[in-house]
Amino acid sequence: MSRISRRSFMATAAATGATAGLGLRAAGAQETYPNRPVTLVVPWGAGGGTDATARIVASLLERDLGQPFNVVNRTGGSGVVGHSAIATAAPDGYTIGMITVEISMMHWQGLTELDPKSYTPLALMNSDPPGVQVKGDAPWKTVKELADHIKANPGKLKASGTGQGGIWHLALVGWLKAMGLDANAVPWVPSNGAAPAMQDLAAGGLDIVTCSVPEGRAMIDAGKARSLAIMAPARNPQFPDVPTLKEALGIDFTIGAWRGIAGPKGLPQPVQARLVAALDKAYKSAEFQDFMKNRGFGTVWADPQAFAKFMAEGDAQMGESMKAAGLAKT
Repeated sequence: MSRISRRSFMATAAATGATAGLGLRAAGAQETYPNRPVTLVVPWGAGGGTDATARIVASLLERDLGQPFNVVNRTGGSGVVGHSAIATAAPDGYTIGMITVEISMMHWQGLTELDPKSYTPLALMNSDPPGVQVKGDAPWKTVKELADHIKANPGKLKASGTGQGGIWHLALVGWLKAMGLDANAVPWVPSNGAAPAMQDLAAGGLDIVTCSVPEGRAMIDAGKARSLAIMAPARNPQFPDVPTLKEALGIDFTIGAWRGIAGPKGLPQPVQARLVAALDKAYKSAEFQDFMKNRGFGTVWADPQAFAKFMAEGDAQMGESMKAAGLAKT
């Protein structure tokens, strides 16, 4: 063998060996996922409910899977920035995220083309339905009395709980529609969230606040507000005296703010299976259940298939509500 051909042979052999080695490592990486740190993107700011939920989930995944799960807050664009970061990540399982109800709302508003189908759903872990809150000394003692007043006096009461077109605004719109009323029968006053809305309610600046009952708990416990009903299939065990709309009015309307874990489309099946099993274990853990209960957050589990169905149904519901309120741009 000539010197040149031998050199060529050795180079080819080395390259072949290197490629084979890479293949073995690639196969091993998939089999032993995760073998390096994972980023868990949160589309909302640090300190909020989504951030807190993501951090307890990340800590439990880290303990179970043996690699760091680093929570990264990617805020901006009314949730578009963070949701986009999850959807456009490499589909290798090393960037996943906590998607929220806004993914079924933003595209209707023309903010993004992203929708629930832009992801590999892994697990739904939380849902918080809104309650119908009124001032502590309001004349309506039941949600039926309030509903009758709205029907008799359309346009006279004011409500809030979040910004225009936010989840709690759509909760009000859906409830009004379910009663056969115009979506604007109770004018909406935009606010920066449930907390300032509840303060405004207690001060007499609002008549109704639709937000989760845990968000209104401080004012309710202080006697400055009352929750008349909850827009959920069943009563919240932490607020057993608050009836559902179906119990109180015969209206089968439910809605809620939810949080779940998802990855970009095309996530490999072995990675999906590993993550779903770990998320199921985390959800069932005493640490997660106690953490959520202590903060008044609702716990709801759905596997990938059920989560996908849940999001599809919610997306259609949001579209109907936003169109009815004149908020849809698509």
